[in-house]
Amino acid sequence: MRPAIALYAIAAFLCSSQQASAAPTASEVPWSAPATTVVMTEDRRFTSAGAELSGQLYLPRSTKPVAAIVVTHSASSPLGGASLYDHLKTALPALGIAVFTYDRRGSGRSGTKDAGGNFATLADDAIAAVNSLKADPRIDPRRIGTWGLSQGGWISPLAASRSPDIAFVISVSAPVVTADVQMIFSSTNHLRANGYAETDIDQMVATRKAVDDYMRGTASKDAAQRMIDSAKTKPWFKYLYMGETVRDREVSGWRKEIENDPLTNLTAVTVPMLVLYGTNDAVVPVTRSVERLRTVAPRMPGLTVHVVAGADHAMQMSADEKITLDPKNDGTEQADSPEYLAVLASWLTARGLVTN
Repeated sequence: MRPAIALYAIAAFLCSSQQASAAPTASEVPWSAPATTVVMTEDRRFTSAGAELSGQLYLPRSTKPVAAIVVTHSASSPLGGASLYDHLKTALPALGIAVFTYDRRGSGRSGTKDAGGNFATLADDAIAAVNSLKADPRIDPRRIGTWGLSQGGWISPLAASRSPDIAFVISVSAPVVTADVQMIFSSTNHLRANGYAETDIDQMVATRKAVDDYMRGTASKDAAQRMIDSAKTKPWFKYLYMGETVRDREVSGWRKEIENDPLTNLTAVTVPMLVLYGTNDAVVPVTRSVERLRTVAPRMPGLTVHVVAGADHAMQMSADEKITLDPKNDGTEQADSPEYLAVLASWLTARGLVTN
């Protein structure tokens, strides 16, 4: 029955994501029948390093404890209610897996002070979320894992490397290169997709490198600021994803980010880990990331890497490239790749995480 359950979850998600705006709810139609999967939604709060964080638990009704997944955030989707996470809330409870999403510290209902680019702090927040679920008798404390996309795909492995309480990791569209390399790749593709000239791309790259060099201590802050000042009047500046003022490297969150090599965190993970990419990802250098993963795969027997045909950074198939690469649409993504959902369901099922 388990393969059938997995296919049911995928079909249910695709139907709900495509028809949710038009279909009436069960209470509105006289022919409605009781659903097989009943999902309870509960507000939850937990504390981590002195901060109180707020989220929601999506728990399938079950006669026995279920597995659970804690969601770690992409950089552009810090709220637990972001559309990027909707597919998890829809598909996974049908597999008998609870989903916990929360607002990242400094966002939404999780206070006003953020992590300042400190990935360790964000990882510890995910660990605290896992520990809060362990105390719930409806959840199996031995089967709690993490799922993260993009920056969240860095946070989830880091959390697993710092805690024995995380049983598995799912990392989606996370670059296995440092943040500075990834952002040059991403910004270059943003400019190309929007028709900018190679001279514009060259200036953008030079600007990013000037700031990165200052953060590493190999160039001056004044030189970096001059490059930013020259670029900020350009129509493509929004694709640079940098502010108009260069922060002091001693307090810069960006410095902390570029000093982190995600491969180091990945190789420290000893639990089963699924790493997923899309072939059409314009944000992450997928080919280079997969090549780096291959170098460590022989000593990581629990590692599974899968590249999804036709999917973009958010595991979308149907989105227009210019829309998805416009910063004003950040945080509005919705995964709709059947292959991604099938691989996800199959991997979870094969590891005994499906309860129903």
